[in-house]
Amino acid sequence: MNIQTKYHGEITIEETDIIQFENGIPGFLNEQEFIILPLTEDGIYSVMQSVRTPQLAFVITNPFIFYKDYDFTVEDVIVKQLGIESITDVKVFNILTLQEPFEESTVNLQAPIIINTKNNQAKQVILNNESYKTKHPLFIESPDSIKG
Repeated sequence: MNIQTKYHGEITIEETDIIQFENGIPGFLNEQEFIILPLTEDGIYSVMQSVRTPQLAFVITNPFIFYKDYDFTVEDVIVKQLGIESITDVKVFNILTLQEPFEESTVNLQAPIIINTKNNQAKQVILNNESYKTKHPLFIESPDSIKG
């Protein structure tokens, strides 16, 4: 199927690649279908693009690239809701807030996106860990030292 996107123009996607958020995401409860598209060649940054709304796209990243000690527990009810059977079936992303200059961009560590890669069910989870903020500095080191 073809969709319009914010960063990639019109593209063709496979319906099997669509990530399903049963209850939407906070602030966008009616947006339940997204696709993850690469943003940079190195794979560090991606876009979580709404399938339905072309202008709704979030720049995301794997938080473990930037914060190796990022750690949290997903509640059993969410594990069951997403049908997660193994930790190896899980991908974690966090939404970035882009700034100018880019080095001042932040990452929302308080609300990771959990995706079950086996069934493409996903949920943005709000953590009850006060050490994780919605606007953590993305770069704790020089951006040049980050390698995928």
